[in-house]
Amino acid sequence: MGYKRFTGSAEQLRPDVRYDSKLVSKFINSIMVDGKKSTATRVMYDAMAIVEKRVKDAPPVEVFEKAVANVKPNVEVRSKRVGGSNYQVPMQVNYRRQQSLAFRWIREAARAKKGRPVHESLAQEICDAYRGEGTAMTTRENVHRMAEANKAFAHFAW
Repeated sequence: MGYKRFTGSAEQLRPDVRYDSKLVSKFINSIMVDGKKSTATRVMYDAMAIVEKRVKDAPPVEVFEKAVANVKPNVEVRSKRVGGSNYQVPMQVNYRRQQSLAFRWIREAARAKKGRPVHESLAQEICDAYRGEGTAMTTRENVHRMAEANKAFAHFAW
């Protein structure tokens, strides 16, 4: 008998209580600091309440899902050493990395806005990403621009 390889927490992750969404649950885990899940959950739910007030045409879960989908990068550059030189090689991004990068960019954009409670800046960033603007979208555009600029080195992809 073989053993089952652990493929991550995707099977173990329970959907969140309020929206019954695994994506929201993953994001809550992503914004959690020092194991304080209840604080992270409260921040996320407060942000979603603000999103619900600001975006009337869709439920907050759909707004969040579309925001994450908008921020996900398709390509990124990775360093590759060839013959003593380092090249920035554009490569496709797999689904899990797309999601983790989108989470990270939204989270960091919200944390970078000083002088406001985190749930307010997170709600603002989610609304901006939903509309295709904001800091997280700018980061995505920069990554895509970098990949486009280094398209000449695509033949070095491994």
